[in-house]
Parts: sequence; structure tokens; C-alpha cells
Amino acid sequence: MKNAELVRRKDAATPRGVGVMCNFYAERAENSEIWDVEGKRYIDFAAGIAVLNTGHRHPRLVEAIQRQLGRFTHTAYQIVPYASYVELAEKINQRAPGRSAKKTAFFTTGAEAVENAIKIARAATGRPGVIAFSGGFHGRTMMGMALTGKVVPYKVGFGPFPGEVFHAPYPCALHGVSVDDSLKALQHLFKADVDPKRVAAIIFEPVQGEGGFNVAPPAFVKALRAVCDEHGILLIADEVQTGFGRTGRLFAMEHYEVAPDLTTMAKSLAGGMPLSAVCGRAEVMDAPAPGGLGGTYAGNPLAVASALAVLDVLDGEQLIPRGAALGQRLVARLESLKSRVPQIAEVRGLGAMVAVEFRRADGSPDPEFTREVQNRALEQGLLLLSCGVYGNVIRFLFPLTIQDAVMDEGLDILADVLTR
Repeated sequence: MKNAELVRRKDAATPRGVGVMCNFYAERAENSEIWDVEGKRYIDFAAGIAVLNTGHRHPRLVEAIQRQLGRFTHTAYQIVPYASYVELAEKINQRAPGRSAKKTAFFTTGAEAVENAIKIARAATGRPGVIAFSGGFHGRTMMGMALTGKVVPYKVGFGPFPGEVFHAPYPCALHGVSVDDSLKALQHLFKADVDPKRVAAIIFEPVQGEGGFNVAPPAFVKALRAVCDEHGILLIADEVQTGFGRTGRLFAMEHYEVAPDLTTMAKSLAGGMPLSAVCGRAEVMDAPAPGGLGGTYAGNPLAVASALAVLDVLDGEQLIPRGAALGQRLVARLESLKSRVPQIAEVRGLGAMVAVEFRRADGSPDPEFTREVQNRALEQGLLLLSCGVYGNVIRFLFPLTIQDAVMDEGLDILADVLTR
């Protein structure tokens, strides 16, 4: 089987709206490496868009899924429940940020988690309004798109979107937006667009994913918590991409002094199996009536088994501190290249959630150089993802299990393509 033939068949059989980055097709994968159908090897610094913190086919996850496969694959939890769902909820309740008693509900995708977090917030407050931020990404469903603060490619041509959704600028010093600017814009929303007493929730990413790996300053998060407390608004932390060890803590909100009311999670929660969750204060989570939450595949038993194994692997292999150490190695390497790569405007991130932003000599975003770096790396067998509102950021999402030798090989390729 040849990649070119599969590309031809893909173009004939699937719509162009499902954008595909690579022109090769995966045949097998192990830990931090992928081999295509023609036998070429790639180092995976994308990890299925932050899904594979525990790597491809971790033996503990494979074993857990196989064990569950021998019991049952589906009952629909709302019809016939199973103990593993309850066990996983208990573990997440214990470890999610915040000291309040918590409850957790499971779904299938990150977008579902976000949609349900908004439903829960509206049910708990009796209010319709939601505030999100520019550059944020919250999914491709209608509410997810409404919340997302990036038009191309996610929102273009798909409106109208659900109402009562408002946006404020997310702080980013490099882009000229200070914490004070963001907070003033939030107050302007309250004066010009929506009474804060009509706002159910403010949703934000502690580290923006698609927006460019912009890290929320502690003063900003603390101020959001204060605004929510003042007006009876619920604070939702979207940890779909930041969760499960990516930032050097199990959840990114552990880096801050305050806790959210609700947390959304997915991606690396189940190490490649489709599973998402909303965890929050017990009284808030209990607001929807029975039947108001759920889904046919929500909390699939195979995915739940994998998620329980993910938590064991993160702890047993000390992957959270390892991720922080790997992030430091990457940052040090990128910083060392600044004098030779004038396009590097900033290296930023939290833990192993690291990005580099490229700009031209005049200070404008440089998406062309970003694409060149991505394409050169791919030619040499290194998978890199871009992001950012201007498409001028490379983000790094290698598995936290990556072998030291493979990490070094990937960093050497990166240095080569940046300085070529």
C-alpha cells in the first residue's frame, strides 16, 4: 500500500472540511514513534494533539482495555451502570483542583465536556450568558464554536451561533494585551453588552491551546475568580489540552492560588480512547435534573478502563515531574538558538506545554517561516503542530514517556530545521 494512492482515495471519499496535515498514513506506533504504510519512521511531537501524554500503546493501557474487552464493551451507563465509572469519578474528584466536595460526569469528546459544563452552569445559576476569550478554542459543536475566539478555520461559514456568548481579550504581553487590558474589557462588557447578573459562567483555558500556548498570568486568574465571586458567576477552567500532566501538574489550575467551579477535561484523560469529563463543586454538578446529562457512549467502559490505567501510569512512572523536566530541556534548547534564529520572538509555556512564536524583523507575525519549519521537520521525520491566531507558533506535545534518545534526536532535528 502506498501513501500516494491513499491520498487519492481520501480526496475522493472524504470531504475537504476534514483537514489533514500529513500526506502519509500510519501503519503502527509505539511510545513516541510512528511508522507509515511505506515503513518510514516519524518522531511524534504532536501526540494526537495532546492526547498521548502516556505515549502510543502504553502496555498498562493496552492490558486494561483488553481486560475490559473480555467482560463487556457497552451497556450505556445510564441504563446499566458499572463500578469502574464510579471509581474513576472518585479518583478525579479527589485530585481535581479545589477543596470543595466534587462530583464528576463523563462524556465522549472535549466539545461535549464544554457543552455540558455550560448546561450545568446555566442550570445552577438560572442565567443564560457566557463569557469566553479571544484566541480560545472550545470545540467544533455550535456552542463550542460560539465560545471559540478564532474565526478561521473554525467558525467561518457556520453561523449563526448560539446567543448570549461574549468575548474579552486574553492577556498576552507579546501581543500587547496586559492583564489590566483584559480586566477593563471584561468590565466594559458588563457596561455595554451584558448585565453580570445575567452571566452564568466565564470559561477560559489556563494555557490557551489553539490560541498559541499563551499562559494565563496568576494575577489574571485571581482577578477572574474575584469577579465571579462578586457577581455569582461560575468559573470554568477548560483543561482539555492542559490536563493530565502536560503542564508539570496533573491540572494546570494547580499552578494558581484559586480554584474553578467546574473543570472540563478530555484528550490525555484516557490515553487515546474517547473519553471526556466535567468535574465540579457537588452542589453545582447536581443542578441538572436526572436525564439532563449523559449520552449513549458517555463514559464508555473501555475508555474508563484506560483512564484508570492512565492515572496509575502517571503516578507509577513519575510522568508529571518528568514532563516538567522535559519541558525545561526543550526551553533551554530553544533559548540557546535565539541568537542564530532571529525569527524567534518568544519561547513560552508551562511544564511540557511549550511553544515558540516566530515574527519578522518588523515585529509582524511570520506564518510563512512557521510553515517552513513544520515542513522541513516533517521531511526529516519530526511531527510538529502549529497554532496561534496568526498561525505563527509551533507547539510541542511530545509524549511524557518519550525515550531520552528519541527526545534528543527530535531536538537535534528541530535545531537543524530552525537554523538551516
